[in-house]
This record gives sequence, structure tokens and C-alpha cells, in this order.
Amino acid sequence: MKILSSFYNKNNNNIGSDPFSIKEGSFHDGVLKNSSLRRQWTENSFDPSVGKKDTIGRNFNFNKIYLLAVILIFFISILFGRTAWLQVVKGDYYYMMAEGNRIREERIEPKRGIIYDRNGNTLVRNKANFVLYFIPIDLPRDDIKIQDDIKIKVVSSERMEIFKRISEITDKISLEELENIYSSVTIGSFESYRPLFVADGIDYEKAIKLYLEADRMPGVVVSNKIKREYNLYSMTLSHILGYTGIISREELDSSSDEYSPIDYIGKMGVEYFWENELKGINGKKQIEVDALGYEKKIISKTEAEDGHNLVLSLDIVMQKKMEEIIISYLEKLSLGKASAVILNPNNGEVLTLVSYPSYNNNAFARGITQEEYSSLLEHPDNPLFNRAVSGEFPSGSTIKPVMAAAALQEGVITEKTSFLSTGGVSIGQWYFPDWRAGGHGITDVRKAISQSVNTFFYYIGGGDNNNFQGLGLERIIEYEEKFGLGAQTGIDLAGEADGFLPTREWKEEVKEEPWYIGDTYHLSIGQGDLLVTPLQVVNFISFFANGGTMYRPHLIKQILDGDDVILADVKGEAVRDGFIDNYNVQVVRQGMRETVTEGSARSLSNLPVTSAGKTGTAQWSSVKDNHAWYTGFAPYENPELAFVVLVEEGVEGSAVSVPIMREFLEWYYKEYKPIEE
Repeated sequence: MKILSSFYNKNNNNIGSDPFSIKEGSFHDGVLKNSSLRRQWTENSFDPSVGKKDTIGRNFNFNKIYLLAVILIFFISILFGRTAWLQVVKGDYYYMMAEGNRIREERIEPKRGIIYDRNGNTLVRNKANFVLYFIPIDLPRDDIKIQDDIKIKVVSSERMEIFKRISEITDKISLEELENIYSSVTIGSFESYRPLFVADGIDYEKAIKLYLEADRMPGVVVSNKIKREYNLYSMTLSHILGYTGIISREELDSSSDEYSPIDYIGKMGVEYFWENELKGINGKKQIEVDALGYEKKIISKTEAEDGHNLVLSLDIVMQKKMEEIIISYLEKLSLGKASAVILNPNNGEVLTLVSYPSYNNNAFARGITQEEYSSLLEHPDNPLFNRAVSGEFPSGSTIKPVMAAAALQEGVITEKTSFLSTGGVSIGQWYFPDWRAGGHGITDVRKAISQSVNTFFYYIGGGDNNNFQGLGLERIIEYEEKFGLGAQTGIDLAGEADGFLPTREWKEEVKEEPWYIGDTYHLSIGQGDLLVTPLQVVNFISFFANGGTMYRPHLIKQILDGDDVILADVKGEAVRDGFIDNYNVQVVRQGMRETVTEGSARSLSNLPVTSAGKTGTAQWSSVKDNHAWYTGFAPYENPELAFVVLVEEGVEGSAVSVPIMREFLEWYYKEYKPIEE
């Protein structure tokens, strides 16, 4: 220190000019106060090794840096890929989940459209219905505890208390059922933000209790939704109207975002077929919620558009009367199954559609019990089955006007062609009988229709296996297809059957037998494997009634808005015409008229209205009675009704189906719409 002090005093005048100078005041009382003295300068001043050249050795392997770089790039790539997946691919999903914790979108349900008959009678109305559902994400969640390195789920006691209270109030949902409903959704998934149906049809008092306690039950919602109630002036309306029910998982998965798990949807009938018109367009409300899922404020709102109202072509008074008549005859005969259809032959409007037995669709609308459903399924006459549209039966002699028209059109016969009916036709060892022993004598086409002469139709269908050539199988199939057989008519009801037209190829493939002339004979009189629906029969009879046009049958007459303002009139759609000359149509009409004046439907000749028709007796079983048909139209000169009646196992059309139609037409033209004189 003395040396340093001496040095300092000796060079005091030069302080500040030397780059290694020490500022004045750096030492005080022998202590260094300012550390401005540079470390390098002091080391160089007192280190004896200064001036010697040192060499630093390289002991790091730079080749390893490439391996380190590859590892770093690999992990950075994983991190980048995961980030891209979360932000780009799943970005919308997680954004919606995050927003779901704060902002939610609620649907505003529109009113479902009302259904009227053609005279303005209300067939269905909307009724208040209390629905209980969960928002799973808002319900108290289970806890996870770790014990001995094992994760154990601890069921939320708070949620179980909520479920217990719900079970006590509703008195119909068990604690186990509620937990199973909750467990059906994975918490945290998108589904957990959607409503989860629990129960509907809750009594008013119970719904109020649940509503008042909902503030203490996060995730539990009681809502007032629309439920359908049907005015069953006629029980057979159930097959036409159908019903609505809670949407199933399959229906929800296959539908668009227009539905939620607590929605009702058309299940059968008009409710199903016209679902898009009836349901309306959902509104939406965007709300901000708190941590428990309760609404804090409305951010935006779009009002719902109510569904369209529908006016059916159906006349409920006619429907009810036909149902009453059919039931009375069935009770007299101890029978259980029948159907009837009445169309406007000039446009295809369905005026009456009866399928008996039927069921009460209100049971399905409110939620049918298992016992009620089982009784319907186990009923021997299958009341859930719409026989008029979905039933397939042998046509019997109702097919004969079609066969006559085809033979006339193809030139196989003329109106003057006659055959001698002696009781049947022999082909080799086989004999094909007429229904009357000894036959009908000389028969032309008009008499063949009115007397239902089998022999005549054997000839025009399959020939006599000698000189006379009939239509043959291919031409029979061609014309029956033109008359709508073997295909759906296109009526606006689900579940329509298409019937069946047997072909040569079908028989060879299915029955492993060749097609015989006897098969053609059977087909010509509506027997064998030919199957038709009552709707198909009345549809081709309408062709003869209106003079030669096939219309598509339809049930909807008008579409209205929610205020009953007409949006559209549903016009009759002509699907085919011109394939039978007008003169040939008139010949067939004349034959059907003679059925009433002097044939198998003579009991209709004393009505206050002229009519035409065709009876049918269809064999379908070797141990059960035949089916009984009657089809026709009225008035004969200017038809406004085309009709068909089928009584299953009714033995004979002239004995049971004709009297049913006679009673209806007498009521219609004497009481309901009397003919002006």
C-alpha cells in the first residue's frame, strides 16, 4: 500500500489523462471508496506471468451438436404440430366449448302448424306440455381422488341430492334412472352443452315445484313445450294424421341442426310426411350465462317462424259416416278387418280413407305405456296397420275393367267380340272354372264386366291355346303397370305399399317353375300372385270415372301460414293419360254401369243417384274365407266420387261390400248432399 500511495503522490498531476487513472477521492483513510480501478490493470500490474503467451485447448466435440439439433427439431415439430391441431383443426370446437362457458345460444321453438279438414274442422291442436331436461355441463360434477396411485371417482353428493329431489317431486323417475340419463353424455364434450331429455308430460303442480326450486339445482331446466292433442271425430283418423313423439337418437343423428334432443317430431301419417311444413323455423337467442349456467343477459335474438297450417282434402263427416257403417256390418258378421277409400276422380283428392281397426294416436302423443303398446302389437287384427294404403291383397274381379280396356286397346277384341261361356275353360288336363256352373252363355265385353264372367277374361288374357291369341303375360304386365299396379301411387303418406306384379322371371327364380298358361289365366281374373292395395284399385277406377286420366292421390288441399292465409293450393297432378282411347274407356264404363243395373251390384240401382261399379271376390287362403271387394263411381254421368270397399274374409263382394257402399251413397245423396231436382 505504501508503494501505491507513493505512486499516487508522484503522479498526482496527471490523474484523468491516463486511461488507467484513479479518480481523486478514491482512497479515504486507507480504504478504497471508488472501484474505478480496472481489474485488468491491477492483474497486469502484479501478475509476474504478464507478457507470456497462453494457448487455450479445445476439449468440446462439435459433432454432437448435430444430434442435439435433430432432437430439438423433433420436439419442436411435435409441439408445433400439436399447436396447429388445437388451433386450426380443432380451433372451432374448443372455441365453442370455451364460449359455451360464457355465451350460449338457445333455440326459440316455433308453434307447430294446425291441421284442418276441407270444411275447416280442427283435427289437431297444440297443448302446453312441461318438459324436464338437463344441461349436463352445468350439473355438479364428480370428484377424482388419488389413493395409492389409483384414481377413484367420487360421485357428487350435491348432484345426487338434486336427483333425489327431482325423483321426489315427479314421483315417477327413480334416482337410478336419472343417474343413467346423466351418464349417457361425456362431460366436457360438445354434447354436454346440449339439452338432455329427462321427462315430459309433467303435471302442472309438479312442474311449478321444479321450476321454483330450479335456482338451487344448477343444470336442471323445466320448459313449456308444445304437445299435440288430436280431435278424433273418427278413430280411423289416427292412421291419417299420425302423431308426434320425442325425437330418437337415430333421428337426431340423421337430421340437421334444426333439432335438439328435447324436440318432438312427426312419427307417422301427415305429421311425418309433412314435417318440414308443420315444424316451422327455429328462432335463436344468444345469452350470457354465469358460472352456474344461469342467464345474465340477452345479447341478440331472432324470432321463430311458426309452422304452416295444413288443410286436408279429407271430409271428416264422410270419414265418420263410412267408419260407422263399416263397424256396424263387421259387428253383424263377426268380422274384424276392413278398409275403404273415396277419391275425387277429377283431381285425386282423398275424401275418405278408413282402415279398421284403428288406434288412439293421443296415447302416442302423450307417451304410450308399455302395457298399452303391447296390447296393440299383440292384437290379432293389427290396429297399427294402415290397411287402405299399406295392405296388399289379391284384387279379385276388380281387375277386370283393366283387362277389358287393355284387350280393346290392343285390338285383341272389339266391343262386339263374343265368347260362349259354358262354365269354364279346359287346357289339357287342367280345368279353369267360371263362378257360375253351366256358364253365362254368349258373352261380350260389357256383359263380361257386369256379370264378372271368368271365361271371357281367360280368353282375352291367355287365349284358348288354339286359334285365339290373348294379350299374353307381357302385355298384361305392361297395361297393369300403366294403370299404376306394382308401384306406389305417390300419396302423401308414408308406408305406402307398391303391391306385386308377378313376372315370368320372378316365378322361375323364386318358385323355380316355368310360367304356365294357367298362371296367365289366374292373372287375368285377379288371382294367383297378383297383389294390390285398396288405394291402387280406387285409383285405376278413377281413370274410368273421369274419362281417361290417372291422377296422383293426395291428402293436402291447401297450405296456410300461421294466420290461415293461403300460401298454396295443391292441385291435382295428372301422371298418365292417353294410353286408352276414349271410345274404349266408354265401353268399359258402360260395362260397369250394367253391373249396377243388371249385374252383381243391382241393389244400388234404386239409389237417388246413378252409379257404376265392379264387385270382386278374392281367394287368398285354402282355409279362410275370401276377401270381399266393391269399387265404382257416382254419379255415372258426371262422377264426383270414386270409391272402394274391402272387407277381409267377407266371403263375397256383392253380399257385404256392396251393401256398405249402398248405405253410404244413400246417406250421402239423401242427407249430406242431396241431389237437386
